Amino acid sequence: MSEPQNQPSFSIQKVYLKDLSFEAPSSPAAFNQDWAPEANMEMNTSFEKLDDTHYEVILKMTISAKNQSETAFIIEIKQAGIFAFQNIPADQMDPLLMAYCPNALFPYARDVVASTVFRGSFPELNLSPVNFDALYWQSKQQNAANQTVN
Repeated sequence: MSEPQNQPSFSIQKVYLKDLSFEAPSSPAAFNQDWAPEANMEMNTSFEKLDDTHYEVILKMTISAKNQSETAFIIEIKQAGIFAFQNIPADQMDPLLMAYCPNALFPYARDVVASTVFRGSFPELNLSPVNFDALYWQSKQQNAANQTVN
C-alpha cells in the first residue's frame, strides 16, 4: 500500500561545515599560564529558502575563552544543512526551521568546536547540550511581549 501523495514529510539532505575561523591571539604565552578560562558563547540560527521544498539552515556560534583576562581563543563556526520539507503546514515551518533543524545541526558543530580547540593545543572544550525548542518558544514569547509594549 502506498502513502498518500500529500503526506507531510521532512528529511535531512546534507549537513556541512559552511565556515570556520579559529584565532589564538595570546599564544604562545597562553600555554604557559594556569588554565582557568572564562568562556562565552553566542549563538543564532538563520535560514534561506532554496526552492519549493528545500531550505538551508545555518547554526552560527561564536565561542570565546579568556584566561587571566586575555583572550586565549575565539572560534566562529557556521554549521549548515539542507533540509527538505513537503506538505508541512505553514504554521509548523517556523518551529521546524528555528528549533528542530538547529537541534539536528548542533552535534556536528559541537564536534567541530571540540576538535578545533584540541588542534589549537588548548584543554578539551565540550559544549553542553542546548534546548533549541525552549529557546525558540522563549524568543516567540519575548517578541510577543515586545509587540504588546510597543
